[in-house]
Amino acid sequence: MTDFIQVLVLGLLAGGLYALAASGLTLVFGVMNVINVAHGALLVLGAYLTWLFWRRTGADPLLLILVTTPVMFALGWVGYKLFVQRVRGAPAMSVLLTFSLALVIQGILGEIWSNDFRTVITSYSNHSFTIGSIVLPKERVFACAIAIVILGLLWLMLTRTWLGRAIRASAENPQGAALIGIELGSVAALTFAIGVATTGAGGSLISFSSFFPSTHYLWISRLLGIIVLGGMGSLSGAFVGALLMGVAEAMVAKYVPNGLAWVTAVPYMVIFVVLLVRPRGIFGAWTREDVATV
Repeated sequence: MTDFIQVLVLGLLAGGLYALAASGLTLVFGVMNVINVAHGALLVLGAYLTWLFWRRTGADPLLLILVTTPVMFALGWVGYKLFVQRVRGAPAMSVLLTFSLALVIQGILGEIWSNDFRTVITSYSNHSFTIGSIVLPKERVFACAIAIVILGLLWLMLTRTWLGRAIRASAENPQGAALIGIELGSVAALTFAIGVATTGAGGSLISFSSFFPSTHYLWISRLLGIIVLGGMGSLSGAFVGALLMGVAEAMVAKYVPNGLAWVTAVPYMVIFVVLLVRPRGIFGAWTREDVATV
């Protein structure tokens, strides 16, 4: 029983981080109907920026979130204005474009830093909290806690600010939002930039684990599985789906023979099963209905 609880807790800790990583992806889809396939590559780019700043300054990755988040926000804004804006409204073209951007980012990262594994080592690396017989790695606890705080701030922004109301109105009823004076193009640019900004924070948090340029394939498959499971466009669905994904991966790694080799297949199995059983995901029954009529 202790082993099961240990695996469950580790899965939930991983799920908290996954939720932050998936939040930007599902937010962009909900507002713009764009699947940003480059999201995983941007997440890895955020990890590399964190590693670079850590090597130069020795600063804690948790503090470096204050640097990587605005940097990635600016990159997202520029990327939208230069590329994504031109294919908005054409879902197939947006997938091809963002996939191309992911390959370009991967190539640049490989050219600059090669394909060697990188990891940020802190003073609390390889240290743990112990609660009875349950061991909680400090890095995972801190990463999950910070991820939840950022998700809480994102939720407050979406529900308590004018910008958040404009984003939600643009997602639910673009024509109505335009009629009351909301500039849809500006909202879309801000939404995409915010979505990319989450990869700055998420990248800093995943820098605790090993990563290299091609890691973005693992991340985008995992994140797509999460938002399909939770319901595409649903932030709450992404949170629940991320927790379930984290637990599923932890259980597979622990209890399935040769489980570590099967962990990478979990997101694909989730996508396959959800599309067969409940294509709209857990929370997608009502969150996508309005957008589908656009």
